[in-house]
Amino acid sequence: MKEPERSSHRARVLRYGGEAGVRVDDQLAGEEPLEIRIGGTPLTVMMRTPGHERELALGFLFGEGIIRSAADVAGINVLPNGEHPDLENVIDVDLAPDAPGVDRRWQRNFLAASSCGLCGVSSIEAIHQSAPPLPEDHLAIDPEVIYGLDARLRSEQAVFARTGGLHAAGLFTMDGELVAAREDIGRHNAVDKVIGHAVERQRLPLDRHILMVSGRTSFEIVQKALQARIPVLVAVSAPSSLARDLAQASNQTLIGFLRGRSLNVYSGRQRIKS
Repeated sequence: MKEPERSSHRARVLRYGGEAGVRVDDQLAGEEPLEIRIGGTPLTVMMRTPGHERELALGFLFGEGIIRSAADVAGINVLPNGEHPDLENVIDVDLAPDAPGVDRRWQRNFLAASSCGLCGVSSIEAIHQSAPPLPEDHLAIDPEVIYGLDARLRSEQAVFARTGGLHAAGLFTMDGELVAAREDIGRHNAVDKVIGHAVERQRLPLDRHILMVSGRTSFEIVQKALQARIPVLVAVSAPSSLARDLAQASNQTLIGFLRGRSLNVYSGRQRIKS
């Protein structure tokens, strides 16, 4: 995967350890604001790691129910910053006439900080108004496939290897084949990027795919996966209690603490082969 420009920056640091006070070069994860507009009207500003801006915008809009597919997007314009023309940190999306658009009754408080949570949604029932629970299926995943996901995703985390400061999300087939992997300083942004990748390539619904995240699983990540109809979520860390509750209510398989050949299944164990 080609590394985006400005994804990391060189820094001179003073390192203490075996040799006290040694000056060395280090790499810091890039972080810049990205403003998303709808038809020229500002919608939200999020902090993100530069790269894959179109995917990030599409994934975010899809996760919020503003678009249902790539067909709901009439055009995407990446605009330069007026004060810093070398920074392309404004995405202006033109919606098709029949796109759902912004529904303030249930969507986020867009003017709050990025990934603040579904500020206007206080219950799982409200989520299911937009994204109903998954239907029963006959998926059966070999645990050996799940055990291999962490190493496969980590092999794609080039910027993390340099900086140690990024999250990652990976979209896999049920056989463990990598579809897309993205890094970002925000775990929600990384998820939006891989889902946006699928939106742009018209691969929805993702009802035969696995989403893996490098950190913990939050309520918002489960909601984004449900919106894309992803049945299986895997993480190297723990889910929150509300993430577990939403996954259980939505018939999703939620796996945490994937460490080597060990894992915890918090919901949807029927999809894991004995």
